[in-house]
Amino acid sequence: MSLFSRRPEPRTVVAPAALPPGADTPRSLWSDGFGRLAVRAVQIIVVVVLVAGLIWGIQQVTLVIIPLILALIFASAFGPVTMWLRRKGVPAVVATLLTLLAVVAVLGALGWLVVNAVVDQWDYLSAQAVEGFETAQDWYHTLPFALSPDQVNQAISGIQDFVTSAQFGTGALAGVSAVASFVTGFVLMVVILFFFLKDGPRMWEFVLRPFRGADYDRARRIGDKTVTVLGSYVRGTASVAAVDAIGIGIGLAILQVPLALPLAVLVFMLAFIPIVGAVTAGILAALVALVTNGWVVALIVVGIVVLVNQLEGNFLQPVLMGRSMKLHSFVVLVVLAGGTAIGGILGTLLAVPLTAVVWGIVTVWNGPDKPAEWARKKKRSNPVPLSGDESKA
Repeated sequence: MSLFSRRPEPRTVVAPAALPPGADTPRSLWSDGFGRLAVRAVQIIVVVVLVAGLIWGIQQVTLVIIPLILALIFASAFGPVTMWLRRKGVPAVVATLLTLLAVVAVLGALGWLVVNAVVDQWDYLSAQAVEGFETAQDWYHTLPFALSPDQVNQAISGIQDFVTSAQFGTGALAGVSAVASFVTGFVLMVVILFFFLKDGPRMWEFVLRPFRGADYDRARRIGDKTVTVLGSYVRGTASVAAVDAIGIGIGLAILQVPLALPLAVLVFMLAFIPIVGAVTAGILAALVALVTNGWVVALIVVGIVVLVNQLEGNFLQPVLMGRSMKLHSFVVLVVLAGGTAIGGILGTLLAVPLTAVVWGIVTVWNGPDKPAEWARKKKRSNPVPLSGDESKA
């Protein structure tokens, strides 16, 4: 028998020593309840750090990000108009320009009406405001804690010193810089909006080129859902805001409250801020009525605002905005507070639609009508039937 044909000797396998009962293996340190909690905590910390880094990065390039987001929102709202014109045989460039010109014409007409109304009623309103201020001042001097003339003069002197200080000059320069940034961002937004309206689908197809199979289908669903939600939000909110503005404006005109048209336009604009906007518009309208027409008319204005807001909340929003924008009021308030803290006025305006987009993406994550696993409704088990006495109780 040769060396290569000899059968190998059997090897003895030594079993590992048994661990005493209750001893932890290295794997069990992460598999028990506390270990799983630690893993989740680390995951949450990583997610929070990534989100904070993303927000910080967005804040560094707001001059580009904000016009991009606004252009996407407006393109989602006005895209159907452009597509309708193109289906009628209008060239893409002409259809896009016509859509942009129509939007500019509507906004310009509203601005002209507001300015014209303010100029026409400015003298009357200023006289009423001065009279109301003098009345309030006379009433204030009857209070036991009214300020003395010396304290008023000191306050006026402090204001004058601040106006003539270097700090005020620095603030004025910052204001000029903010205006320049606004103009730059507005021009950039118009340019981006033009290309979104003209070549939006082609641009999105270019972005989706790296995706294949199920990932491609999911990316398509995300894009379609984003456009649908943003378009529904803008068109639905604009419709609701128009009804609010018309209703409150008619009420102010019947009561002969000055600046009825500018206040109606203000109601329309503030309606894009959910919950808070309607309250703010009602307060401003009531204050104008209080100064110019007295407290009885102001109370009637408050009643009109409450009635219109009830009509909006119970009928208009469910019908015009649909279930795609269904967000709980608590979520809306939290999102508004967070958006205001992060982005100021723009954050307030963009917080709700962006949150609706995120939730819309979750609802189509696994299919057209299949939300992500964690977001699906859980089926309740059948409750234990109660006895006769318990059911009566």
